[in-house]
This record gives sequence, C-alpha cells and structure tokens, in this order.
Amino acid sequence: MTIHHAPKSVLIAEGVRKSYGSKGNAQQVLKGIDLRVAEGEFVGIMGPSGSGKTTLLNTLATIDHATDGQIFINEHEISKMKDHQLSRIRRQHLGFIFQDYNLLDTLTVKENILLPVSLTNISKDQAETEFDAISELLGIKELANKYPSEISGGQKQRTSAARALIHSPSLVFADEPTGALDSKAASNLLGNLHEINQTRQVTIVMVTHDPMASSYCSRVIFLKDGRIFSELYRGEKTRETFFKDILDMQAVLGGGNQI
Repeated sequence: MTIHHAPKSVLIAEGVRKSYGSKGNAQQVLKGIDLRVAEGEFVGIMGPSGSGKTTLLNTLATIDHATDGQIFINEHEISKMKDHQLSRIRRQHLGFIFQDYNLLDTLTVKENILLPVSLTNISKDQAETEFDAISELLGIKELANKYPSEISGGQKQRTSAARALIHSPSLVFADEPTGALDSKAASNLLGNLHEINQTRQVTIVMVTHDPMASSYCSRVIFLKDGRIFSELYRGEKTRETFFKDILDMQAVLGGGNQI
C-alpha cells in the first residue's frame, strides 16, 4: 500500500490579528486569520482596497508584528521572537520581492543579486554556481555587470527576484511584484516565478490586485474586511479558466480591480 504524505506546511498562521492605534481608538485591520501554506505552493492574496492584504503579508513576512495570534515559519514560531532572532529567520528562510525593486544603485546587477549570500556561509564557488543558474533562468545573465540605472523596469524586477532566490529560501514573499511593470514585463516575470515554483519547489506568497498575476498561482486567497472571505484552487484548470474564476470572485467581492 502506498502512503501519501501531505506536503509540509512552510507557513502557518493561527488567529492572527493586527490593530493599529491605542486601545480606546484601535483600528483592527486583521480580524483572526487562519492560514496554512504547504511546501511548493504558489499562493496569491487578493482583496479590495482596505481588506488587509498588505498588512497580512507584512505580518507573515516578519516585517510587522501581529497584535495577537501565532505565526510559524518552518515550525519556528516568529510571533514572540526578538529582532535578532527574526533577522536570522529572514537570512536563512525568506526571500523578498518588492514593487519598487529595492536595488542598490551603486552595485552592479550581479553584486545586488549576491548581496544576501554575503550574510550566509555559502562558499564563493557555490555562490557563483547559484548566480549562473538563477540569472540564466531569469534571463538576466548578460546584464551581470550593468548598474540598475542602465536596465529596464522588468530587468530590475527580475534582478530583485534573483536576489530573493539566490540563497535558496524556503519561502518567498512578493508584494505587488508586477505593480510597476508593463504587461509584457509582468508576464515575463510571472512566467519566471511560475517556472521557479514548479522546477525548484520554491514556495511563493504574493499579494497582488491583478487577476492576471493571480492566474499564475496554484491557489488564491481573497480577503474582505480583515478576514479570509474565500479561496480558489487552480487544480487542473488552464490559466485562462482560472483567470475567469478570479474575475468572478472579484465581482462577488465588489472590489473590482482596486489596489
């Protein structure tokens, strides 16, 4: 008899709440989020403006602290960790892709990508091998010696993606990664992320307002008023069919194509 083991949960959130402001005048943004992300998933987070999606991403990604609840990354509970412990978790387990690239102008593409490796114990040879593989996959190998000011927005975002992946994180957080890109550059980046997710089993959690971006995911979670409203699984559907399902769910939410 074959025993199928369920994939390991890379990320678990239990009863996560987030409030801003003082007790008497607190604004509750997240109102009890329960969420599991399995190894190898590509999860999109969507919702109308003010639904709490960016707050959720920042809280899960250790950028912000939850007011209440527990968050586990690879079985490490991050909710109560001190800053130096969180720094170690980020270095060892996490990669980040932001809308505005966050590249250092004074470093070349290659130096930007290799930056996270300088904080780890990876050898120079191993780092070079990994750089070659990732930059080849993302189509930016020939840009290695160029500076951010000399490349396009799409190339900057693929550089940012390479930097997020270079140290082989178990979990990559992407915050509106296509927000500043034209449709062709966005499609290229999303195709790259999908391929990396499939071939390297890198787990990706992406906040986006764009149904086209979400259609590359294996699952999309919809937030409304700080709670999980619904979720869709792609399964065996084509990307086109899944895209239509996402649009239908957005119409139900009444959030349209808002950020």
